[in-house]
Amino acid sequence: MINEAKQHLTGTIIPFWKNLRDDEYGGYSGYVGFDLKTDKKALKGCILNSRILWFFSQAYMLLKDESLLEEARHAYAFLIHNFTDKKYGGVYWSVNFDGTPADTAKHTYCQAFAVYGLAAYYMASKDEKALDEALALFDIIESRCTDEKGYLESLDRQFGQTENDKLSENGVMASKTMNTLLHVFEAYAELYIACRKPGVKKRLLHILDIFADKIYNPKLQRQEVFFDGNYNSLIDMQSYGHDIETSWLIDRGTAIAGEKAYVEKMAPITSALAEKVYKKAYDGRSIDNECVRGVTDTARVWWVQAEAVNGFLNAYMKNNEKVEYLHAAENIFDFIRKYVADKRKGSEWFWRVDREGRPDTAKPIVEPWKCPYHNGRMCMEIIRSNVG
Repeated sequence: MINEAKQHLTGTIIPFWKNLRDDEYGGYSGYVGFDLKTDKKALKGCILNSRILWFFSQAYMLLKDESLLEEARHAYAFLIHNFTDKKYGGVYWSVNFDGTPADTAKHTYCQAFAVYGLAAYYMASKDEKALDEALALFDIIESRCTDEKGYLESLDRQFGQTENDKLSENGVMASKTMNTLLHVFEAYAELYIACRKPGVKKRLLHILDIFADKIYNPKLQRQEVFFDGNYNSLIDMQSYGHDIETSWLIDRGTAIAGEKAYVEKMAPITSALAEKVYKKAYDGRSIDNECVRGVTDTARVWWVQAEAVNGFLNAYMKNNEKVEYLHAAENIFDFIRKYVADKRKGSEWFWRVDREGRPDTAKPIVEPWKCPYHNGRMCMEIIRSNVG
Protein backbone atom coordinates (compact mmCIF):
# COMPACT_ATOMS: atom_id res chain seq x y z
CA MET A 1 0.00 0.00 0.00
CA ILE A 2 2.85 2.40 0.78
CA ASN A 3 4.02 3.04 -2.77
CA GLU A 4 0.45 3.38 -4.03
CA ALA A 5 -0.43 5.78 -1.21
CA LYS A 6 2.59 7.98 -1.90
CA GLN A 7 1.85 8.03 -5.60
CA HIS A 8 -1.79 8.92 -4.98
CA LEU A 9 -0.84 11.66 -2.52
CA THR A 10 1.76 13.29 -4.73
CA GLY A 11 0.13 12.60 -8.09
CA THR A 12 -3.54 13.30 -7.38
CA ILE A 13 -4.42 14.89 -4.02
CA ILE A 14 -1.64 17.47 -3.72
CA PRO A 15 -1.87 18.75 -7.33
CA PHE A 16 -5.66 19.03 -7.11
CA TRP A 17 -5.59 21.23 -4.02
CA LYS A 18 -2.67 23.31 -5.24
CA ASN A 19 -4.78 24.09 -8.29
CA LEU A 20 -7.53 25.61 -6.08
CA ARG A 21 -5.23 28.26 -4.64
CA ASP A 22 -6.71 31.75 -4.97
CA ASP A 23 -3.86 34.21 -5.49
CA GLU A 24 -6.19 37.14 -6.06
CA TYR A 25 -8.22 37.10 -2.83
CA GLY A 26 -6.33 34.58 -0.71
CA GLY A 27 -7.06 31.11 0.56
CA TYR A 28 -8.49 28.41 -1.64
CA SER A 29 -11.65 28.27 -3.74
CA GLY A 30 -14.48 26.73 -1.75
CA TYR A 31 -16.54 24.85 -4.33
CA VAL A 32 -15.98 22.53 -7.29
CA GLY A 33 -19.05 20.93 -8.82
CA PHE A 34 -19.35 17.38 -10.03
CA ASP A 35 -18.78 18.84 -13.49
CA LEU A 36 -15.31 19.94 -12.25
CA LYS A 37 -16.16 23.63 -12.66
CA THR A 38 -14.69 25.78 -9.89
CA ASP A 39 -16.92 28.47 -8.41
CA LYS A 40 -14.40 31.17 -7.59
CA LYS A 41 -17.07 33.25 -5.88
CA ALA A 42 -18.22 30.53 -3.49
CA LEU A 43 -18.00 31.01 0.27
CA LYS A 44 -14.75 29.94 1.90
CA GLY A 45 -15.29 27.96 5.08
CA CYS A 46 -13.03 28.00 8.12
CA ILE A 47 -13.19 24.23 8.42
CA LEU A 48 -12.03 23.76 4.84
CA ASN A 49 -9.27 26.39 5.11
CA SER A 50 -8.02 25.02 8.44
CA ARG A 51 -7.93 21.49 7.09
CA ILE A 52 -6.02 22.66 4.01
CA LEU A 53 -3.54 24.40 6.34
CA TRP A 54 -3.11 21.21 8.34
CA PHE A 55 -2.80 19.08 5.22
CA PHE A 56 -0.07 21.10 3.51
CA SER A 57 1.82 21.49 6.80
CA GLN A 58 1.81 17.76 7.48
CA ALA A 59 2.57 16.90 3.85
CA TYR A 60 5.59 19.21 3.97
CA MET A 61 6.88 17.57 7.15
CA LEU A 62 6.55 14.15 5.52
CA LEU A 63 7.78 14.89 2.01
CA LYS A 64 10.12 17.88 2.59
CA ASP A 65 8.87 19.59 -0.57
CA GLU A 66 9.27 23.36 -0.10
CA SER A 67 6.30 24.07 -2.37
CA LEU A 68 4.05 22.42 0.22
CA LEU A 69 5.29 24.76 2.96
CA GLU A 70 4.54 27.69 0.66
CA GLU A 71 0.95 26.42 0.25
CA ALA A 72 0.69 26.14 4.02
CA ARG A 73 1.91 29.74 4.40
CA HIS A 74 -0.78 30.84 1.96
CA ALA A 75 -3.52 29.07 3.95
CA TYR A 76 -2.10 30.41 7.22
CA ALA A 77 -2.12 34.02 6.04
CA PHE A 78 -5.75 33.75 4.96
CA LEU A 79 -6.78 32.17 8.26
CA ILE A 80 -5.09 34.87 10.33
CA HIS A 81 -6.09 37.88 8.23
CA ASN A 82 -9.60 36.90 7.18
CA PHE A 83 -11.11 34.32 9.54
CA THR A 84 -9.84 35.74 12.82
CA ASP A 85 -12.23 38.11 14.58
CA LYS A 86 -10.00 40.96 15.74
CA LYS A 87 -12.74 42.44 17.96
CA TYR A 88 -14.21 39.48 19.86
CA GLY A 89 -11.65 36.77 19.28
CA GLY A 90 -12.05 33.34 17.75
CA VAL A 91 -12.57 32.44 14.11
CA TYR A 92 -15.63 32.85 11.89
CA TRP A 93 -17.56 29.97 10.35
CA SER A 94 -17.12 31.37 6.82
CA VAL A 95 -16.03 34.34 4.74
CA ASN A 96 -16.96 35.47 1.26
CA PHE A 97 -14.73 34.69 -1.71
CA ASP A 98 -12.99 38.05 -1.23
CA GLY A 99 -12.23 37.34 2.42
CA THR A 100 -14.89 39.57 4.00
CA PRO A 101 -16.91 38.02 6.85
CA ALA A 102 -19.96 35.97 5.83
CA ASP A 103 -21.20 33.77 8.69
CA THR A 104 -19.66 35.18 11.88
CA ALA A 105 -20.80 32.32 14.12
CA LYS A 106 -18.16 30.99 16.53
CA HIS A 107 -18.71 27.24 16.49
CA THR A 108 -16.40 25.24 18.75
CA TYR A 109 -15.81 22.83 15.85
CA CYS A 110 -14.28 25.70 13.84
CA GLN A 111 -12.14 26.91 16.71
CA ALA A 112 -10.81 23.38 17.16
CA PHE A 113 -9.86 22.91 13.52
CA ALA A 114 -8.11 26.27 13.49
CA VAL A 115 -6.05 25.07 16.48
CA TYR A 116 -5.33 21.85 14.61
CA GLY A 117 -4.11 23.64 11.51
CA LEU A 118 -2.12 26.27 13.39
CA ALA A 119 -0.33 23.70 15.56
CA ALA A 120 0.70 21.71 12.49
CA TYR A 121 1.82 24.86 10.70
CA TYR A 122 3.95 25.88 13.67
CA MET A 123 5.66 22.48 13.63
CA ALA A 124 6.29 22.79 9.89
CA SER A 125 7.37 26.43 9.78
CA LYS A 126 8.70 27.10 13.32
CA ASP A 127 6.77 30.40 13.18
CA GLU A 128 6.20 31.23 16.85
CA LYS A 129 3.27 33.50 15.99
CA ALA A 130 1.34 30.50 14.71
CA LEU A 131 1.80 28.71 18.03
CA ASP A 132 0.73 31.87 19.89
CA GLU A 133 -2.43 32.00 17.76
CA ALA A 134 -3.15 28.33 18.45
CA LEU A 135 -2.73 28.81 22.20
CA ALA A 136 -4.93 31.91 22.12
CA LEU A 137 -7.70 29.87 20.47
CA PHE A 138 -7.17 27.11 23.04
CA ASP A 139 -7.75 29.71 25.76
CA ILE A 140 -10.89 30.95 23.99
CA ILE A 141 -12.31 27.44 23.72
CA GLU A 142 -11.62 26.78 27.38
CA SER A 143 -12.94 30.12 28.62
CA ARG A 144 -15.85 30.74 26.25
CA CYS A 145 -16.92 27.36 24.83
CA THR A 146 -17.27 25.18 27.93
CA ASP A 147 -19.73 24.51 30.71
CA GLU A 148 -19.50 22.36 33.84
CA LYS A 149 -20.29 19.20 31.86
CA GLY A 150 -18.07 19.60 28.81
CA TYR A 151 -18.02 21.71 25.67
CA LEU A 152 -20.59 24.07 24.27
CA GLU A 153 -20.90 24.09 20.50
CA SER A 154 -22.88 26.72 18.61
CA LEU A 155 -22.10 30.30 19.60
CA ASP A 156 -22.69 33.67 17.98
CA ARG A 157 -20.01 36.22 17.23
CA GLN A 158 -19.90 37.42 20.84
CA PHE A 159 -20.00 33.83 22.18
CA GLY A 160 -23.64 33.76 23.12
CA GLN A 161 -25.13 30.27 22.86
CA THR A 162 -27.35 29.50 19.85
CA GLU A 163 -29.09 26.45 18.37
CA ASN A 164 -26.61 23.89 17.08
CA ASP A 165 -28.09 23.51 13.61
CA LYS A 166 -24.67 23.26 11.91
CA LEU A 167 -23.71 20.01 13.67
CA SER A 168 -27.16 18.48 14.19
CA GLU A 169 -29.02 16.22 11.78
CA ASN A 170 -31.58 13.40 11.55
CA GLY A 171 -34.32 15.56 13.03
CA VAL A 172 -32.67 16.29 16.37
CA MET A 173 -31.18 19.51 17.71
CA ALA A 174 -28.18 18.51 19.81
CA SER A 175 -26.59 20.65 22.48
CA LYS A 176 -23.50 18.45 22.48
CA THR A 177 -22.13 16.10 19.83
CA MET A 178 -19.59 13.32 19.72
CA ASN A 179 -18.24 14.80 16.50
CA THR A 180 -17.26 18.18 17.95
CA LEU A 181 -15.76 16.61 21.06
CA LEU A 182 -13.66 14.24 18.95
CA HIS A 183 -12.15 17.07 16.96
CA VAL A 184 -11.48 19.23 20.01
CA PHE A 185 -9.56 16.23 21.32
CA GLU A 186 -7.73 15.79 18.03
CA ALA A 187 -6.79 19.47 17.94
CA TYR A 188 -5.54 19.43 21.51
CA ALA A 189 -3.42 16.35 20.81
CA GLU A 190 -1.77 18.17 17.90
CA LEU A 191 -1.29 21.27 20.06
CA TYR A 192 0.26 19.23 22.86
CA ILE A 193 2.83 17.78 20.46
CA ALA A 194 3.69 21.34 19.49
CA CYS A 195 3.87 22.97 22.93
CA ARG A 196 3.93 20.29 25.66
CA LYS A 197 2.08 22.59 28.04
CA PRO A 198 0.59 20.88 31.12
CA GLY A 199 -2.68 22.78 30.75
CA VAL A 200 -3.27 21.31 27.31
CA LYS A 201 -2.49 17.81 28.56
CA LYS A 202 -4.92 18.25 31.47
CA ARG A 203 -7.76 19.03 29.06
CA LEU A 204 -6.79 16.09 26.82
CA LEU A 205 -7.26 13.78 29.78
CA HIS A 206 -10.51 15.50 30.73
CA ILE A 207 -11.91 14.82 27.27
CA LEU A 208 -10.84 11.18 27.49
CA ASP A 209 -12.92 10.89 30.66
CA ILE A 210 -15.93 12.35 28.85
CA PHE A 211 -15.54 9.86 26.01
CA ALA A 212 -15.25 6.91 28.37
CA ASP A 213 -17.98 7.98 30.77
CA LYS A 214 -20.52 9.83 28.57
CA ILE A 215 -19.98 9.15 24.86
CA TYR A 216 -19.14 5.46 24.75
CA ASN A 217 -22.00 2.98 25.13
CA PRO A 218 -20.41 -0.18 26.60
CA LYS A 219 -23.54 -2.27 26.09
CA LEU A 220 -23.71 -1.58 22.35
CA GLN A 221 -19.94 -1.05 21.92
CA ARG A 222 -20.48 2.16 19.99
CA GLN A 223 -20.43 5.88 20.55
CA GLU A 224 -23.63 7.78 20.97
CA VAL A 225 -23.77 10.70 18.56
CA PHE A 226 -26.16 13.49 19.57
CA PHE A 227 -26.85 14.61 23.14
CA ASP A 228 -28.76 17.12 25.20
CA GLY A 229 -26.85 19.37 27.59
CA ASN A 230 -26.60 16.56 30.17
CA TYR A 231 -25.21 13.96 27.76
CA ASN A 232 -28.48 12.10 27.38
CA SER A 233 -28.49 10.48 23.93
CA LEU A 234 -31.14 11.92 21.60
CA ILE A 235 -31.27 9.26 18.87
CA ASP A 236 -30.61 5.59 18.17
CA MET A 237 -27.71 5.98 15.81
CA GLN A 238 -24.30 4.52 15.05
CA SER A 239 -21.90 6.46 12.87
CA TYR A 240 -19.53 3.82 11.55
CA GLY A 241 -17.18 6.42 10.13
CA HIS A 242 -16.85 8.28 13.40
CA ASP A 243 -16.49 5.08 15.43
CA ILE A 244 -13.61 3.78 13.33
CA GLU A 245 -12.05 7.25 13.19
CA THR A 246 -12.35 7.60 16.96
CA SER A 247 -10.75 4.20 17.50
CA TRP A 248 -7.42 5.35 16.13
CA LEU A 249 -7.55 9.05 17.05
CA ILE A 250 -8.17 8.20 20.71
CA ASP A 251 -5.33 5.68 20.65
CA ARG A 252 -3.07 8.29 19.06
CA GLY A 253 -4.05 11.05 21.48
CA THR A 254 -3.77 8.80 24.52
CA ALA A 255 -0.25 7.82 23.49
CA ILE A 256 0.62 11.49 23.02
CA ALA A 257 -0.67 12.31 26.52
CA GLY A 258 1.57 9.54 27.84
CA GLU A 259 -0.40 8.52 30.92
CA LYS A 260 -0.36 4.73 31.43
CA ALA A 261 -3.62 4.72 33.38
CA TYR A 262 -5.44 6.35 30.48
CA VAL A 263 -3.87 4.00 27.94
CA GLU A 264 -5.22 1.10 29.98
CA LYS A 265 -8.61 2.79 30.35
CA MET A 266 -9.12 3.67 26.69
CA ALA A 267 -7.50 0.73 24.85
CA PRO A 268 -10.38 -1.71 25.48
CA ILE A 269 -12.87 0.92 24.28
CA THR A 270 -11.03 1.69 21.06
CA SER A 271 -10.50 -2.00 20.35
CA ALA A 272 -14.21 -2.66 20.83
CA LEU A 273 -15.14 0.22 18.51
CA ALA A 274 -12.94 -1.14 15.71
CA GLU A 275 -14.21 -4.69 16.16
CA LYS A 276 -17.85 -3.62 16.13
CA VAL A 277 -17.43 -1.64 12.91
CA TYR A 278 -15.60 -4.58 11.34
CA LYS A 279 -18.43 -6.96 12.22
CA LYS A 280 -21.38 -4.66 11.45
CA ALA A 281 -20.33 -2.35 8.63
CA TYR A 282 -17.57 -4.04 6.62
CA ASP A 283 -18.68 -6.11 3.61
CA GLY A 284 -15.28 -7.39 2.54
CA ARG A 285 -14.28 -4.42 0.43
CA SER A 286 -15.77 -1.18 1.92
CA ILE A 287 -17.91 -0.03 4.85
CA ASP A 288 -21.41 1.36 5.34
CA ASN A 289 -21.92 4.97 6.37
CA GLU A 290 -24.20 4.79 9.40
CA CYS A 291 -27.24 3.14 10.96
CA VAL A 292 -30.09 5.38 12.15
CA ARG A 293 -33.05 3.91 14.05
CA GLY A 294 -32.21 0.50 12.68
CA VAL A 295 -31.94 1.60 9.04
CA THR A 296 -28.50 1.29 7.45
CA ASP A 297 -27.20 3.88 5.02
CA THR A 298 -25.04 1.86 2.63
CA ALA A 299 -23.51 4.84 0.80
CA ARG A 300 -19.73 4.66 0.54
CA VAL A 301 -18.82 8.16 1.73
CA TRP A 302 -15.34 9.42 0.89
CA TRP A 303 -14.20 10.28 4.41
CA VAL A 304 -15.72 7.16 5.98
CA GLN A 305 -13.69 4.90 3.66
CA ALA A 306 -10.50 6.89 4.33
CA GLU A 307 -10.91 6.68 8.10
CA ALA A 308 -11.72 2.97 7.87
CA VAL A 309 -8.29 2.40 6.32
CA ASN A 310 -6.67 4.37 9.16
CA GLY A 311 -8.74 2.67 11.85
CA PHE A 312 -8.23 -0.90 10.70
CA LEU A 313 -4.55 -0.31 10.06
CA ASN A 314 -4.22 1.02 13.61
CA ALA A 315 -6.15 -1.96 15.00
CA TYR A 316 -3.79 -4.35 13.22
CA MET A 317 -0.71 -2.51 14.47
CA LYS A 318 -2.06 -2.81 18.05
CA ASN A 319 -2.45 -6.57 17.64
CA ASN A 320 -0.57 -8.19 14.75
CA GLU A 321 -2.50 -11.42 15.28
CA LYS A 322 -5.62 -9.65 13.98
CA VAL A 323 -4.58 -10.05 10.34
CA GLU A 324 -8.20 -9.57 9.28
CA TYR A 325 -7.84 -5.88 10.12
CA LEU A 326 -4.85 -5.50 7.81
CA HIS A 327 -6.76 -7.25 5.05
CA ALA A 328 -9.72 -4.92 5.65
CA ALA A 329 -7.47 -1.85 5.37
CA GLU A 330 -5.94 -3.19 2.15
CA ASN A 331 -9.31 -4.08 0.63
CA ILE A 332 -10.87 -0.71 1.45
CA PHE A 333 -7.82 1.07 0.05
CA ASP A 334 -8.27 -0.93 -3.16
CA PHE A 335 -11.97 0.01 -3.28
CA ILE A 336 -11.05 3.67 -2.86
CA ARG A 337 -8.51 3.56 -5.66
CA LYS A 338 -10.91 1.78 -8.00
CA TYR A 339 -14.15 3.61 -7.26
CA VAL A 340 -13.91 6.57 -4.87
CA ALA A 341 -10.92 8.25 -6.50
CA ASP A 342 -12.20 10.12 -9.55
CA LYS A 343 -10.16 9.11 -12.60
CA ARG A 344 -11.12 12.21 -14.58
CA LYS A 345 -8.23 14.54 -15.30
CA GLY A 346 -8.07 17.41 -12.81
CA SER A 347 -10.31 15.79 -10.21
CA GLU A 348 -9.76 14.18 -6.83
CA TRP A 349 -12.33 11.95 -4.98
CA PHE A 350 -16.06 11.58 -5.41
CA TRP A 351 -18.10 12.68 -2.40
CA ARG A 352 -19.77 9.28 -2.26
CA VAL A 353 -20.43 6.19 -4.34
CA ASP A 354 -22.87 3.31 -3.89
CA ARG A 355 -21.87 -0.22 -2.86
CA GLU A 356 -21.07 -1.04 -6.46
CA GLY A 357 -18.88 2.04 -6.85
CA ARG A 358 -21.25 4.22 -8.88
CA PRO A 359 -20.73 7.94 -7.99
CA ASP A 360 -23.46 10.26 -6.77
CA THR A 361 -23.44 12.91 -9.50
CA ALA A 362 -25.49 15.31 -7.35
CA LYS A 363 -22.62 15.74 -4.92
CA PRO A 364 -19.75 18.18 -5.62
CA ILE A 365 -16.05 17.40 -5.58
CA VAL A 366 -15.31 20.28 -3.17
CA GLU A 367 -17.61 22.02 -0.69
CA PRO A 368 -17.12 23.41 2.84
CA TRP A 369 -16.70 19.92 4.36
CA LYS A 370 -14.98 18.18 1.42
CA CYS A 371 -11.27 18.65 1.92
CA PRO A 372 -7.83 16.99 1.69
CA TYR A 373 -7.81 16.20 5.41
CA HIS A 374 -9.28 12.68 5.53
CA ASN A 375 -7.93 11.29 2.28
CA GLY A 376 -4.59 13.10 2.48
CA ARG A 377 -4.18 11.94 6.05
CA MET A 378 -4.99 8.37 5.03
CA CYS A 379 -2.16 8.43 2.53
CA MET A 380 0.25 9.89 5.08
CA GLU A 381 -0.77 7.37 7.74
CA ILE A 382 -0.17 4.48 5.35
CA ILE A 383 3.27 5.87 4.43
CA ARG A 384 4.24 6.39 8.07
CA SER A 385 2.98 2.96 9.12
CA ASN A 386 5.57 1.05 7.07
CA VAL A 387 2.91 -1.66 6.70
CA GLY A 388 1.79 -3.06 3.34
